[in-house]
Amino acid sequence: MTKSLNGKVALVTGGSRGLGAVVAEQLADRGAAVAITYAASADKAEAVVAKLKAKGARAIAIKSDQSDLASAKPLIETVIAEFGQLDILVNNAGIAIQGQLVDDPELDGDKYNRQWQVNVLGTIANTRAAALKLSDGGRIIFIGSLLGSYVPFAGVADYAGSKTALVGYARGIARDLGPRNITVNVIQPGIMPTDMAADVAGELPDRDAILDMHPIRRIATLEEVAETVCFIAGPSAGYITGETINIAGGLAI
Repeated sequence: MTKSLNGKVALVTGGSRGLGAVVAEQLADRGAAVAITYAASADKAEAVVAKLKAKGARAIAIKSDQSDLASAKPLIETVIAEFGQLDILVNNAGIAIQGQLVDDPELDGDKYNRQWQVNVLGTIANTRAAALKLSDGGRIIFIGSLLGSYVPFAGVADYAGSKTALVGYARGIARDLGPRNITVNVIQPGIMPTDMAADVAGELPDRDAILDMHPIRRIATLEEVAETVCFIAGPSAGYITGETINIAGGLAI
């Protein structure tokens, strides 16, 4: 694998497990120094860092609760203090709360409101803080969801809305930061083999029926989604900005 990201510093939010951990590893494989964040899984985060360091990469884990908007500025300051720069921001951290219809009399408003706080306001806070420090020619990548563009079943309105909001925001800041040659894009995976997907699996309709809707009848692998993230983070994607890239086996066509 070529070291296309030698000399770059990446921050992957929510990098202690799932897609975030795989993205962190693939960025390190390409030569980047990597910071990851975690909210509670300290042991898992340190295991990811140990794995990256074993590959010869510089890596740190930073405890940062994205639901606390005041955590954004100290997070970015910690990355800069450790590595001296920030070139790539991967906004991966998020939560998935699904299963209740909007007219459900038992709808847990507080729980769903927290999803907006984490997925949208927390992500925006981190992005605003990073924009002040990001190197010219840098990359901002949002991990969205195919549900941000295409909703094939009920019970996901708030989650889908939180991911759609990121698409509009990304396009706006692509305009703002374009003069600095900073690209801003959204990666929208479909179903992936993650803990978060497993947590909500019981709230989804028949998964076999959903897979039948895919032209390529399988779920995405974490590795192929991470490969796409790394391409967008790399030198060959300097003229791709304001775009939304689906990795969902053709579900939305």
